[in-house]
Amino acid sequence: MAYQSKLQTTDVDELFEAMIALQDKEECYRFFEDLVTVKELQAMAQRWQVAKCLSKKMTYMDIEATTGASAATISRINRCMSYGSDGYKHMIDKLAKK
Repeated sequence: MAYQSKLQTTDVDELFEAMIALQDKEECYRFFEDLVTVKELQAMAQRWQVAKCLSKKMTYMDIEATTGASAATISRINRCMSYGSDGYKHMIDKLAKK
């Protein structure tokens, strides 16, 4: 059975198709600079760093010091990693194999 997201719509599917078509970091920078604000991109990058820290079993205090993320942000990502769709875990594992 294929994964069915609560967020799935035709518009989101089309956005993801565009993302999947990105070939390299330069295309990613060009696309995301147009798609989101600098703050939004920085927030996404910070969440990714927090997820990687949590996967290494770092403490909240160490994660705050390393990433600058608030305890609330760290807690939200921790909840996603514990009870979410396993998206963070899947990508962390996938990239670790590279």
